[in-house]
Amino acid sequence: MAAVILGCDASTLRRWNYRAVVAQVTGSGTFLDRWHTGFAPDVSPGTEAWLLLEGSNDAASGLIGHGFVTSEPYQAAAGADAGPTDWFFALALDSLLPLGEQIRPGVLGEAFPGDLWAKATDASVVALPPSSVPLLRRLWREHGPSTADLAEVAGGTFPPEAVSTVQVNRYERDPDARRACLAFHGTWCAACGFSFESTYSGAGAGVMGVHHLAPPAMLDSPYQLDPIADLIPLCHNCHAVAHSASPALTVTELRSIISAAGHVRGEVVTDVALRAQEDARRILEGGQM
Repeated sequence: MAAVILGCDASTLRRWNYRAVVAQVTGSGTFLDRWHTGFAPDVSPGTEAWLLLEGSNDAASGLIGHGFVTSEPYQAAAGADAGPTDWFFALALDSLLPLGEQIRPGVLGEAFPGDLWAKATDASVVALPPSSVPLLRRLWREHGPSTADLAEVAGGTFPPEAVSTVQVNRYERDPDARRACLAFHGTWCAACGFSFESTYSGAGAGVMGVHHLAPPAMLDSPYQLDPIADLIPLCHNCHAVAHSASPALTVTELRSIISAAGHVRGEVVTDVALRAQEDARRILEGGQM
């Protein structure tokens, strides 16, 4: 998959109200915006994007966000914020560091010798060499945001098992594992059948989350994640409900809850299933088969 660095400065963060955007990504998992360039960028939907803050010194600079391009480049009608040579593309940010906690240039320079980061300060979109992408992902996992999802932590006190919940969420936020999971299982929620891409078209690409199936007791140091067997696609609503219980609800339990209120979206209700529902209803009401 192609990857790019997006250079930005403090004015971009002020336009976003950056603190509120960080809170939104922490709570909902994504922030959608359009990215402005002064040229036609070589990007396409699915391109991985890394946000590089360009400040006046090292303390105000560094890698601060991650996301995906969700549209083809386009030109908007000329106006107050667009000229005849301006280009845009839709961007979905799925992980952001608070201002001041970005991965500093010194750390980046040690991991990526050369002028890669210097090039990123000269333009708003710079292509990354394919060989550097795996290393950059590992660097983001090591120095990036805390992976505890506030939307998935129950209110009240923090019991000892909360540490295990953070470990589970760390696997769920691993970008390599997430891509492998969705490539195998598809981008529909395994519990309710919802599809962000079907509902929101290009803007919904890259938004579906994944859920870790292994219980916390398995997550000791020898544990190695299998993204096919251990992860399953879940929308944010179903994911929040799954983590509302301890241990987390299984996908089967989620589907049973949804079915009790109607039927699971996307399922074909067969004649056999309808007869089984009628039989169950008669039994519960004291009737005969």
